[in-house]
Amino acid sequence: MEKFDLCIIGAGPGGYVAAIHAGQKGLNAAIVEKENFGGTCLNIGCIPTKTLIAGAEVLHKARHAADFGVDISGKITPNWDKMQNRKDEVIVKLRKGIGGLLKAAGVKTFNGTASFLDRKNLVVNGGDDNGTKISADNFIIASGSESLVPGFIPESARVLTSTELLSIEKIPKSLLILGGGVIGCEFACLFAELGTKVTVVEMLPNIMSVVDKEIGRVISSKMKKAGIEILTGTAMSDIKASGKGVSGKVGGKTVKADYLLVSIGRKAVSDNLNLAAAGVKTDERSWIPVNEYCKTNVPDIYAIGDIGGKIWLAHLASAMGFCAVDNICGERNEFNYDLVPGCIFTNPEIGTVGLSEEQCKEQGIDYTVGKFPFAALGKAMAIEETDGMVKIIADSQTDQVLGVHIAGPHATDLIAEAVPAMQLEITAKELGKAIHAHPTLGEAMMEAAHAVHGECAHIPVRKRRK
Repeated sequence: MEKFDLCIIGAGPGGYVAAIHAGQKGLNAAIVEKENFGGTCLNIGCIPTKTLIAGAEVLHKARHAADFGVDISGKITPNWDKMQNRKDEVIVKLRKGIGGLLKAAGVKTFNGTASFLDRKNLVVNGGDDNGTKISADNFIIASGSESLVPGFIPESARVLTSTELLSIEKIPKSLLILGGGVIGCEFACLFAELGTKVTVVEMLPNIMSVVDKEIGRVISSKMKKAGIEILTGTAMSDIKASGKGVSGKVGGKTVKADYLLVSIGRKAVSDNLNLAAAGVKTDERSWIPVNEYCKTNVPDIYAIGDIGGKIWLAHLASAMGFCAVDNICGERNEFNYDLVPGCIFTNPEIGTVGLSEEQCKEQGIDYTVGKFPFAALGKAMAIEETDGMVKIIADSQTDQVLGVHIAGPHATDLIAEAVPAMQLEITAKELGKAIHAHPTLGEAMMEAAHAVHGECAHIPVRKRRK
C-alpha cells in the first residue's frame, strides 16, 4: 500500500494540472493514468484536430496566394501522410513535456485503471502498475469522457468517431457527418478544405445550436459557400454500412458517403472506477455532480472536468483542477460555469462567453447589442479575412457586459479579452474606452463596445438631433 496526501485519477488537462498544482502546494501527490498523459485533449482531441486544421489553413493560403500578390506555380495539394506525421510529432512532444512537468512537481505516476476499494483506497488494474494499492487522504476524479455511439448506429470500419477520423489513412472522397455541433462542424470545415465532399446532418433546426443564433448563421453561410451540404431539422434514419461506404435517409432524401462520422455527444468514463465502493453518487447518465468547490457527495473526494457532465472543455477542466487543489489545501476557491469561454475552430473561428441574445430573452433581461463587422476592419482586410463580426450584449440598465460573441479571424484568441473583463463586471462604456492598438483584430472588440451606445466611428451611424 502506497500512501499519499492526494491521488488523482486521470492525467488529462484537468488531472495533470491538478497534480502539478498539488506539487506546487507541497502535497505528496500521485496520479493514475490508464493510457497517455494529456488525456483526450492532447492525444485524440483538441491538439491533433487543431494541428491538422493549421495544415488546412496553410493549404488555403497557398491556394489563394495570388490574392496577396504572391505567385505560386505548380499543383497545390495536401500531403496527408506528412500532415499526420506532424500531428503525431506535436502530440509526442507535448506528452513528454507533461511527463517532465509532473516529475519536476514531485508527482508519482502510476499506469493502469484506477478502481476504488473504499473511500480512502484504490487499486490499479492493468497497465505497468497492475495490482498496486494506493491510499490517500483526498482523491480527485478526472477520468473524462469519450465519444457516444448509440446502439442504432451500425458497427463498421466505415463508421467512425473523431478518434478514428483523426488517424484515417487517406483523405476521404466523401464524408457524412451525423451531428452539427462543435466537433462535427470543425471536422466538416477541415475536410472540406482538404477536398472532401462533406454532408452534415443535424436533427435540430440549426447547426451550432450552442452559440448565439446570429453567430451560428455566419458559420452556416460560410460552410455552405465552402461546398458543405447542411441538412437540418430532420433526424437521419435507416443508416447502413458496407465495405464500400455508408448511407442513410434524411426525410425523403438518401445520403451516401465513403465514411460516416458520428458526432452527437459524449459519455462519462466511469464504468471501471467502482464509484459505489467509495459512495460517490452519479446521475442517471453516470456523470458525477459537484458543487462550486468541485466536491462530490463524499468528503475528500472531488471531481473535475468532463466527468462533471456539464461542459466538456479542456480549459474548464484545468481551472477546476486548480479549484479542487486549493480547497483541499484549505484555500477557499470557487468556480462557476457562467463565464467559461467557448472556442470553436471552424472557418471562420468562433469565440463566445456569457449570455446569448436568446438566453437574455428567455431570462427576461432588457439588453442592448453592439456589433462590428470584420469587413470594416483594416487589419482584417489586410489579411483577407473579413467574414464575421464581434457582437457585444450589455444590460440596458447597468451597461454591464453580459455576453461577447465573435465569428471571424482568430476569434478563439480574441475572446480571451472578454473573459477577465466580464469577471470584473465591466461595462460596455468602459470596454470601449480601453485603447486598442491599431491596426489589430482586437480593435473590433472596442468598436463593438462603442456600437452598444451608437458611438462606433467606423460604421455608418446617423447623426443625432439635438
